[in-house]
Amino acid sequence: MRRRSLRSRLTLLVAAAVALAIAVCAGACWFIVRGALLNQVDRSLLEKPKGPPAGAQWMQDYCAGRLPALPPLPDLPGSGPDTLQERIRPPRVLPVQVIDDRGGRCVVGGLAVTVTPADRALAAAPEGTRTLRDGAAEDGTPMRVLTTSAGSGLAVMESRPLAEFQSTLTTLAWILAGVAALGVVGAASAGLLVSRTALRPVGRLAEAVEHVARTEDLGTRIPVEGTDEIARLGASFNAMTAALAGSRERQRRLIADAGHELRTPLTSLRTNVDLLLRSEKTGRPLAPEPKRRLLAGLKAQFEEMSTLVGDLLQLSRGEGDHEPHVEFAFHEVVRAAVERAVLRGADITAELDPWYAEGSASLMERAVLNLLDNAAKFGPGRVEVRLRGGELTVRDHGPGIPADELPHVFERFWRSPAARGLPGSGLGLAIVAQAVAEAGGTVRLGNAADGGVVAALGLPGAARPRSPAPASPR
Repeated sequence: MRRRSLRSRLTLLVAAAVALAIAVCAGACWFIVRGALLNQVDRSLLEKPKGPPAGAQWMQDYCAGRLPALPPLPDLPGSGPDTLQERIRPPRVLPVQVIDDRGGRCVVGGLAVTVTPADRALAAAPEGTRTLRDGAAEDGTPMRVLTTSAGSGLAVMESRPLAEFQSTLTTLAWILAGVAALGVVGAASAGLLVSRTALRPVGRLAEAVEHVARTEDLGTRIPVEGTDEIARLGASFNAMTAALAGSRERQRRLIADAGHELRTPLTSLRTNVDLLLRSEKTGRPLAPEPKRRLLAGLKAQFEEMSTLVGDLLQLSRGEGDHEPHVEFAFHEVVRAAVERAVLRGADITAELDPWYAEGSASLMERAVLNLLDNAAKFGPGRVEVRLRGGELTVRDHGPGIPADELPHVFERFWRSPAARGLPGSGLGLAIVAQAVAEAGGTVRLGNAADGGVVAALGLPGAARPRSPAPASPR
């Protein structure tokens, strides 16, 4: 089944809402007019007739023989303006009939109205009791009937045809239906116009998304106007494409830098392997000592490439590849990293206070080890390590870092001109920054006042563990 567009759904929704509102208003109007007309009919029935009342003898003569149970007229209520005789006098235009409580009936000057048991019961009610109801004549003509108790077991039924009343209501219903239809058509047109105007920015956004999906052009931007939800959606799309473009650029730079860094050891490996093959092929093998140095160089180059590949894999982990965060003893992690650095020949003194943080103990140990290796490589002499209040400081006594190079120390593959002759891939501090960011901490490098570099790494946590068994650093 074909799905309707958002524009058509919005138009239908507006039209349906307006149609419902018009229908409610039209229905309310119809019922109000019906009540007013019915009230007018009732007032015409309840009006007191004008002129002198007819004599009781006329009523007796008129109904003689047709209403045997009718009591003598002198027993009827008095001759005031509200008497039964006045209600049934000959000049009366409205149809009138007199009934008794035993089923007798006398019709005077009009159509006979169907009598109900409730009307006969009213004849036995106290004088002056009356009711208004919808009824019908003997031929089925709709009537509005007023039944009034006259006392002495009699009741007077006056009625008025409702044909004019119903005709007026029918005409009004057709008029309201026409107005409602015109209102729905106008609402649909207005809804279509509003939806086109309101959804025009959404259409531009959809076109931009389709363009990006078709061409992979992440430089596409949507003009943002105003501060409403549509403008926020456009701004969010622009921010998303900018973030994707930045991610793609970083990926491209990572690949380019990795290729550049791999080119040097690969070239050296190829040269050394070609030298070995050529010496064997020409029948002039290398002397044992040069051959040993050549093989040692090959081994060192393989280790350098392995380290570089491992660092690249570490940096290329996505957001979903993060190791689960658990509580660990940060001071034990630092102690383990110090022991490994000492085995590599570093001269380190450490003062470690207890501190417990959350994150990956293995990643944090590697980050600390990178800081220690970096300090031992660039700072001759003893490396001072101190952990106080969750902040780890690693200080060397080397020449320091020029101020203009400090902003770049955590960039991937960046190495200062003075360190490009030393071993390393330029990824160590980048791995430190990534591991610390994943743990919610901070890291910075700066020059000490009396020489050397101070690296400060801070992690949120506490001096006491929250769980009984913190994660082991190994």
